[in-house]
This record gives sequence, structure tokens and C-alpha cells, in this order.
Amino acid sequence: MTRCDSARPRGFARLISISICAQAAVPKVSAPKAALLRLTAALGLAVTIAHAQASPPIGHRSFPPQALRGELWVGAPPLAQLNGQPERLAPGARIRGEDNLLRLPTQLTGRAWLVHYTREPSSGLLMDVWILNRAEMMNEPWPASPAEASTWRFDPASQRWVRP
Repeated sequence: MTRCDSARPRGFARLISISICAQAAVPKVSAPKAALLRLTAALGLAVTIAHAQASPPIGHRSFPPQALRGELWVGAPPLAQLNGQPERLAPGARIRGEDNLLRLPTQLTGRAWLVHYTREPSSGLLMDVWILNRAEMMNEPWPASPAEASTWRFDPASQRWVRP
């Protein structure tokens, strides 16, 4: 009978016994294999660090390059105003809150929201709307018109726009 087959201890002692059993179950590795494992772990760490450096700031969602910024006011759905101009929400429009959860248009009435939005290509109606959180509001500049978006450069990895 080995230590792993004995009665199961409780609490912290159980965690220690699980660790000991796990170590006993791992076969001994030769020096070349150990070096290969260390190299693989180092490469994995390097890839993780590179990805973390290229990713958007914490609390920032990834937006498509065609997303524009504007101020949305929702009336009686599907009616809305975008930057003071009358607009309509597309059938099946998706509105995501600051926490990235879907919101119903009726939950947003009576208040102006700073948003990123996309339009449905065939009809021009508002299709995807994201209500911005603090981190996303601070990400400036962000184009407010298709003309600005066509002349600026977008980096999807960092979610940053650069003016010419």
C-alpha cells in the first residue's frame, strides 16, 4: 500500500497528499527531455508576453474597424437619434452594455449614451451598438464618420486609430 492508497485526509492535509501523489505519478525525465520541456515552457511564456503587449488595454473590448463613435439616444424602438440625427435600429440589432451583456432598446430610453456602432450594409440601419465603458471612452481618437475612418489608420491588435 502506498501513501496515495491510504484513507483520504481532510483540509490542508488533503491538498498536500494530492500534491505528493501527483509528484509520485510523474515519471523521471532524462536531462535532454527536461531541457526540451524548459525550452517549450520558455517559448510559451514568450508568446504569452508578446500577446499581452499587443492586446488592447484591460477593460477594453475589441471592435471591428468599421465601428464608428457617436452619441445614441433611444426613443420608442426602433426609433433612435445618433449624433442628433434621426436613425432606426435594424431588425435584430444587438446593443451591448458596458459589461458586454445584451441590452434591450427599452432599457436605454431617456438617456444619451456614448457608443461605438456599425451599420447594416444593405439598409444602412444601426446593427451593432456597444455602450462604452470608461477605458473605451478614454481611447481617443476614434472616428465619428466614414470619411474619417477611410483616411485614418486602425491597429486592430491595440484597438488604436492614428490620424494622418
